[in-house]
Amino acid sequence: MDKISNDDLLKKLETDEKNGLNTSEAQKRLLRDGKNALEEKKVTLLQKLMPYFWGPIPWMIEAAIVLSLITMDIKDFIIILLLLLLNAFIGWRQDKSAQDALAALKNDLALKANVLRDSKWQEIPASDLVVGDIVAIALGNVVPADAQILSGDYLTVDQSALTGESLPVTKNIQDVVYSGSIAKEGSVIVVVTATGVNTYFGKTAKLVAEAGAKSQLTGEITSVGNFLIIGAVVLSIILVTFQLILIRPLDQVTILRIVKTVLVLMVATIPVAMPAVISVTIALGALQLSKMKAIVSKLNSIEALASVNVLCSDKTGTLTQNKLSVAGVFPVEGITSELMTTYGVLASDPKGEDVIDLAIKNFLKSKDSLSSYKIDKFIPFNPVIKRVEAVVEKDGKTFHIVKGAPQVIVEMCKLVGDNLKNIQDKIDELASHGFKSLGLAIGDGETWSYMGTFSLADPLRVDSKSTVQALKAEGIDVKMITGDSQNIAKEVANQLGIGDNILLATDVFGTDDKNMTITSKMQKQVEEASGFAEVFPQHKYEIVKVLQSKGHICAMTGDGVNDSPALKQADCGIAVSGATDAARAAAALILTNPGLSVIENAVNEAKKIFSRMMSYIYYRIAMTINIMIFSVIVTLIGKYLIHRVVPTDGDSFFPLTAIMLVSLALLDDIPIMTIAYDNAEISSGPSIWNKKRVFTVSFVLGIISVVQSIALVVWADKGWSQITSFSQLQTLVFLQLVVGGHLLLFITRRSGWFFTKPFPQWKLFSAIVLTQIFVVFMTYFGWLVESITIRDILYVWGYNILWMFPLSFISIILKKIK
Repeated sequence: MDKISNDDLLKKLETDEKNGLNTSEAQKRLLRDGKNALEEKKVTLLQKLMPYFWGPIPWMIEAAIVLSLITMDIKDFIIILLLLLLNAFIGWRQDKSAQDALAALKNDLALKANVLRDSKWQEIPASDLVVGDIVAIALGNVVPADAQILSGDYLTVDQSALTGESLPVTKNIQDVVYSGSIAKEGSVIVVVTATGVNTYFGKTAKLVAEAGAKSQLTGEITSVGNFLIIGAVVLSIILVTFQLILIRPLDQVTILRIVKTVLVLMVATIPVAMPAVISVTIALGALQLSKMKAIVSKLNSIEALASVNVLCSDKTGTLTQNKLSVAGVFPVEGITSELMTTYGVLASDPKGEDVIDLAIKNFLKSKDSLSSYKIDKFIPFNPVIKRVEAVVEKDGKTFHIVKGAPQVIVEMCKLVGDNLKNIQDKIDELASHGFKSLGLAIGDGETWSYMGTFSLADPLRVDSKSTVQALKAEGIDVKMITGDSQNIAKEVANQLGIGDNILLATDVFGTDDKNMTITSKMQKQVEEASGFAEVFPQHKYEIVKVLQSKGHICAMTGDGVNDSPALKQADCGIAVSGATDAARAAAALILTNPGLSVIENAVNEAKKIFSRMMSYIYYRIAMTINIMIFSVIVTLIGKYLIHRVVPTDGDSFFPLTAIMLVSLALLDDIPIMTIAYDNAEISSGPSIWNKKRVFTVSFVLGIISVVQSIALVVWADKGWSQITSFSQLQTLVFLQLVVGGHLLLFITRRSGWFFTKPFPQWKLFSAIVLTQIFVVFMTYFGWLVESITIRDILYVWGYNILWMFPLSFISIILKKIK
């Protein structure tokens, strides 16, 4: 709403400053405009569960379940159903845990408002405010809605969470105050002009609703899954066609069993459990981060954090403390810094919470020096004359102290010549470095003597510089983004070692933020900049989008409402300790301890998670190629490979039964989920998804594994084994695929030799060992499969251990592909 006179505004809003709205009218407006809150989309339990049962992979599992019922294969039915439910439960449970953590955070903010209704002042939930309500705002209150000041002396507000300005802003009669800003000094009566999505906060939230970046790794994993599904479908069609041609006699039940077996083969080979494995890996990483005082609200952002190569960091409250402090004291000749600071404290409101007064009080080394002074009178800050004044007594003598804007104090002292030039030069020098200046003078109330100048600044957080330098060492380019002036931004950037190429946002994006068009020139400026000053929310959002359009993986840190759109748009948004509710809701990582040092730890933890997922992806693709191609080859040309132990049911040489395939899927993937605990490698720079490397390594390892499995079948048929039937050969193949698969994981988890550090974490190692022991018992005692001898079991184990050495050597070479 445009700024208009208070009388005209009250008429336009049809309200009364003395009586406020009546309850009936307030209810009508509440129904018309809605709650003074941001709407949240509600997702039903059915909508959350549906994705786990609807899609190409769930359809295949469900079809296999139906066919098992039709053919009355009850064992197959139970085990396949268990696989489907297990996958759905794990995915849903991890998503629910993350959402519950975020919901708990949102409950921290429950604002109240002191409103005039029915001629009575009363406290109501801020969400029930309507346009036209008369509201009282005092020291410490959070402004509950956009409003215009009707009466009161003045109001100093901290709106850094909204605009990024580090210094409090003074508001006078007829000025507008924004929802979410905090009253630091004064008290006023206001009339509400906008609520909910129509506030400055709400308009920013619209950007948040539009923002959002998809995880690159999640997208790549999806494409890998789709590729494997297509390949598996093509090979399955070939397999079904040849079996229908070769098998005789061919009846309805046989056809259904062939189709079901091929469906189960697809379930066993396609990465059915990949979503569950990745969910568990990320969720356990989130649990580890929570121990570092960081709450993860969007699980898939952790994998993005591992790949981040640009960090866009808000300055105020993120890199700095959002708390003014005295940066320097510059007294005139003959005055000591301690005396000047003492006088600065005496000219401070002893009962107030003014941030400038607090900064000077905190800077005074010894409070003992104040005991010899008595304050007779204190005149608080007046935004019109821009100074405070104290009448002080010491040793029976009375004098005045004034403190305020340096230009005002200099003028009061009537300085001339070199004295004026020297003081003005110091003030200009401080301004050029982004410091706020404060002048101090003493006198008798009529004539004044200039004592000196204070420089004030928002100090860096203790760990900001070390964290920034550590991130740069990890190959992450740090860019500072702030609503403050260019001079302030440059000074902070130099202190942090970020660089001095700080650009004004309007110089890059112009002033028309409604019709902003990204150009190649803008892209180059954004990429090369060390940071940006005088930034608005739309600028932050666009900066992140521009960097993403150039292929960068972006993280964004912030704490204010003005950071929310960029936090959500970023690949990984990070809300620092003390962030607003809007910033926390938009962020993916929420820090609960002050400072940024946890980000460095979070990046390393994310790299471990990335490494664990890559280990699984290499393994899963290779195993898919191994099982599918091996099964097709043996089925099609088995009669040429196997001569001693041929099948008894016609010409079907399918190497695995349906129950073996389902067992293989469970035995492969359930223990593999413990890879989430593994002692993973940490890359020296950003962890980058390299599609060429992934497919090359996986394909070659998969093909070599096919050769390994076929060689075992041929060797076993030649007579080294004690098997006497085709069903025992199937058991031998089943054991080979389980043992070879798990040993392959020990290879894919390392970029070096499988027997070098870091060794597997004990949970992963124990899970695989226990699974292998179970498979030994399963194949020896004939649980769900035809039993084989202990000698054959040991042969398979020795055979696979020998193959680990050439597989590891080839993996090391292939993983060096750029």
